[in-house]
Amino acid sequence: MSTKTIFISGSSRGIGKACALLFARNGWHVFLNGRKQSDDLLNVFRQIKEEGLGSCEMLPGDVSDPNTVEELFRHISKSCLSLNGTPALDVLVNNAGISYLGLLTDMTNEDWRHLLDTNLSSVFYCCRCAIPAMVSQKSGKIINISSMWGTSGASCEAAYSATKAGVHGLTRALAKELAPSNIQVNALACGCVDTSMNSSFTEEERKTLEEEIPMGRFASPWETAQMIYELAGSPQYLTGQVIGFDGGFL
Repeated sequence: MSTKTIFISGSSRGIGKACALLFARNGWHVFLNGRKQSDDLLNVFRQIKEEGLGSCEMLPGDVSDPNTVEELFRHISKSCLSLNGTPALDVLVNNAGISYLGLLTDMTNEDWRHLLDTNLSSVFYCCRCAIPAMVSQKSGKIINISSMWGTSGASCEAAYSATKAGVHGLTRALAKELAPSNIQVNALACGCVDTSMNSSFTEEERKTLEEEIPMGRFASPWETAQMIYELAGSPQYLTGQVIGFDGGFL
């Protein structure tokens, strides 16, 4: 019996960490990733190992760098081949991302490049490396973690919104490209999730946001991970979709 495999970029905390724990608890072999070898990443690795939740490997590396991504996937391919006799992942979750809050005119060229590389280019790099083996075995799922701001845009988050809109476009186009190979590509457009990325909000700002959300609260990382898990097991006919997970905000 084969072991299901998944690579989750940015899995040292927040949504990525919750995903890693959930998939491990359900018997998946999880490839953990963070920009660097951090205490957060090591803690997720230890939690999975010590609690006997499942199997995992720790692969630190900056997914906004194409050379690093190629090296990561060389390791992933070897591990998958050893586990299942095929170099292909079952699921790729492109979760790594950063935010930028501020006026567009205050943003430097370096800020823009960093945001674009982390939020959009990383998705391209990881997909490019994962796809060939998926095509060879005629199966696989790619799940891109995005934001509702990629659909509606957000004031003082113009650049961030643009990167997420790019993820939406890439998702829809790539789904059409890969459908003949039985590979599904979808995006999860999250609303406000209770993670460190949103910890910069003041109490007043958070309260204002919560009042605008029909559910009246932020999503938890855990319930977001549950939605990602559902997408990983979704029917093959579900592809090319940007699925809103925003508590009814949009």
